[in-house]
Amino acid sequence: MSFSIPRGTQDILPGESEKWQIIEAKAHDLCRRYNYREIRTPIFEQTALFARGVGDTTDIVQKEMYEFKDRGGRSLTLRPEGTAPVVRSYVEQKMHGWVNQPVKLYYTGPMFRYERPQSGRMRQFVQFGVEALGSADPAVDAEVIALAMEFYKELGLHNLKLIINSLGDKESRESHRSALVNHFEPRIDEFCSDCQARLDKNPLRILDCKVDRDHELMTNAPSILDYLNEESREYFKNVQTFLEEMEIDYEIDARLVRGLDYYNNTAFEIMIDGEGFGAITTLAGGGRYNGLVEDIGGPETPGIGFALSIERLLMALEVQGVDLMQEHDDLDVYIAALGEKARNKVPALLHQLRAAGFSADADYMDKKMKGQMKAANRQQAKYVLILGDDELAENKINVKNMEDGTQSLEPLENVKEKLMTGVTEKGEK
Repeated sequence: MSFSIPRGTQDILPGESEKWQIIEAKAHDLCRRYNYREIRTPIFEQTALFARGVGDTTDIVQKEMYEFKDRGGRSLTLRPEGTAPVVRSYVEQKMHGWVNQPVKLYYTGPMFRYERPQSGRMRQFVQFGVEALGSADPAVDAEVIALAMEFYKELGLHNLKLIINSLGDKESRESHRSALVNHFEPRIDEFCSDCQARLDKNPLRILDCKVDRDHELMTNAPSILDYLNEESREYFKNVQTFLEEMEIDYEIDARLVRGLDYYNNTAFEIMIDGEGFGAITTLAGGGRYNGLVEDIGGPETPGIGFALSIERLLMALEVQGVDLMQEHDDLDVYIAALGEKARNKVPALLHQLRAAGFSADADYMDKKMKGQMKAANRQQAKYVLILGDDELAENKINVKNMEDGTQSLEPLENVKEKLMTGVTEKGEK
């Protein structure tokens, strides 16, 4: 019997997994600089959390969730996104009572959506996201956007385009909602069944429809920007001012609504502009979600965040020719042994080197010396320690610098110091 990987998932093999580690290290370092702290939530949650938090009119809840019953008959769902679980934890763990506010959190981890797999879109995918809870200051909106933009730039991406919009506060959205209903209702039978259902539940989601996006009523639909009250207009203007002062370029798109029901006020997407990336050009998206904490049972708490796909990021890096492995560390030391006594000494010597902080490996396939040297070259070892029975009898070992070909015979007890100096000097060049 043979087995194959489930559709929409992937094995990340050595050679690729290092790229993920580099990206994750960048995320950790950047969030440290922005003073965001890591949170880890369960991979599955109560199904009701996503129906309540994400919105029961969204495609995620209606079509894409991996829902199952446990042995107690409880309905559980593999998390399709990260914000609702973070907010659930914020409420359950009473983070609103923490001394330091706003509470600034970030996460990385797998998400699950049952949709048609395609390039850059998997059924199991990994997101990096941040959430800032507790502040309604537009400066926090700008900070969250800046963090996302900086993440991409520090990894080497270019031709990025930031799109922003305001969805307004509750009052503004109600006014816009009425205008949308009046606009679409007379001809709603020309739209898909999803849009027809959304007309009463959430007409704003009609603007996000992929099926009817070319319908003439879409192009002249009422703009949310025409229905913003004075407070929402001022808030959006302040976000723009902060971005301009940070020298972050942006474009305003009144049709940007995002795909989740909980957004209000600031909404944004980061897109890649250029050839070779296919139809999916959005790299990251996010926005403000004042009201979500209350929907999940917590106190009135403003919040904003974003999420991005690591898989889509890797696609963009490949298209733009960014080599994350260029600065990836090669093997520090490879030990080549000749003779039974020398081979028996290798495990202890490897252990000592690894404990001292070196990346080190040796032959476990009983290769001849020539084969061992080829293996060291394939792994791009900086140094090869060559140990034979004769050298071992004298308590010495040959140290070969693989970059310049120089070789010296060193006492075994001095080899760590010799390597420490050499590896450090090579790292500084």
